[in-house]
Amino acid sequence: MSLGPVEYMVIEFPGNQFKGEIIPALREVVDAGVIRIIDLVFVRKDDQGNVSVMELNDLQQDAASAFAPLARDTNTLLAEEDIQKVSEIVENNSSAALLLFEHLWAKRFRDAVLNAQGRVIAGERIKKEVVDAALAWRPGEQGAAGGSTAS
Repeated sequence: MSLGPVEYMVIEFPGNQFKGEIIPALREVVDAGVIRIIDLVFVRKDDQGNVSVMELNDLQQDAASAFAPLARDTNTLLAEEDIQKVSEIVENNSSAALLLFEHLWAKRFRDAVLNAQGRVIAGERIKKEVVDAALAWRPGEQGAAGGSTAS
């Protein structure tokens, strides 16, 4: 079985305050066939920096029930070293969800590129803050090059 493009994402919840608000939005993209969750691991770090790692079946019943339909096809692809790296960047007194997911929407496009003898030679996810700043920028403001100063 060939997978589409695969990506990981770490979502941190400061103060260990995960309340499940992301589940409906995640369910929407899974149910629509946009992504497929391949692996899902939860990391919790207490005030002293002690780390606990939980798989879906280690969660409390209500959380496990909420995530189960989203992660019904999961595999154990995340390695111990992946989880270790995440636990190093999670702040004390925080929780994190580590998701490994397949971009189902991109499979057909990827296959078309490969069939056309094309190859991706660069790509990067651009942070929301950078996009927001670019959208908010207006030519001529803040001494921008090429901006009109004529009156």
